[in-house]
Amino acid sequence: MLSAVWTIQIVSALLLIILILLHSPKGDGIAGIGGASHVFASQKSAEKGLNKLTGIISAIFLVCTFLLGFGIIK
Repeated sequence: MLSAVWTIQIVSALLLIILILLHSPKGDGIAGIGGASHVFASQKSAEKGLNKLTGIISAIFLVCTFLLGFGIIK
């Protein structure tokens, strides 16, 4: 069980790094590489989806951090 939580935490941390880099506050950001910013119908829908996904992954990361940090999972 402990190794499963560690694996989930590491994967969620890597996903958070990627998702945060994909956010584009003013320009295209990394999403502009290869035209990925034009996949969505509008920039607004892309940001809305990225915000939702980033929130879910960050919640998973926080839960794993608390479980491991307080020694709940042994």
